Amino acid sequence: MPGTDSTAGRALVVIPTFNEAENIPRLIPMLLGKAPLDVLVVDDGSPDGTAALVQAMAQQEPRVHCIVRQGKQGLGTAYVAGFRFAIERGYDFVFEMDADFSHDPNEIPAFLERITTADLVIGSRYTNGVRVLNWPIERLLLSYFANVYTRFLLRLPLHDATGGFKCYRRAVLEAIDLNGIKSNGYAFQIEMSYKAWRKKFRLAEIPIVFLDRQSGSSKMSKGIVIEALFMLSKLRILSWARKL
Repeated sequence: MPGTDSTAGRALVVIPTFNEAENIPRLIPMLLGKAPLDVLVVDDGSPDGTAALVQAMAQQEPRVHCIVRQGKQGLGTAYVAGFRFAIERGYDFVFEMDADFSHDPNEIPAFLERITTADLVIGSRYTNGVRVLNWPIERLLLSYFANVYTRFLLRLPLHDATGGFKCYRRAVLEAIDLNGIKSNGYAFQIEMSYKAWRKKFRLAEIPIVFLDRQSGSSKMSKGIVIEALFMLSKLRILSWARKL
């Protein structure tokens, strides 16, 4: 059921990382200064020492937490680990956010304001025009039309179903079977939003500016795109069969 219209609760920002040692020491202090929230980094054994940097910060700041996993296990499973952490510790609001500054920490208060009348808030790159900076045109077109296709196929009322800057109420994460979430990348974002919508939770979008990473390397691959296309078909079939 939809949550109540209140933000009187604890918030957690979940940040998956792999080789983000250049970014994470700057990002975490910025987040902690934007709102009364905690930060959880889920690191997939970064060889550049990302986890060690976060763990050192956690020793000085109790609002910083770190989960270290062995090897690259994927974005989706990292977020699921973060969601379980949030549920177990009673956080009321849970953010998804990238570590590379493509998601602006200054947007955090806007999410917390909008969540007062929603259960899942998505930062949209395609609301009020196209709000993406420094992407090559082929990647922008792929992302934009992937969202057009998602909206057409699933009837999901979002302009940016593949966006990864989100804020959930805990009730949404508790209602979704996290054991059944197997996808990563674009597919993970679509699957989570679609399942929340099918369970009658209130979805809302706020416009954000997406800035492509300034350091490090992108995690985008052809496999992520193929997985997203497969997931769209699977979700559509399940909805037809009324199993979702």
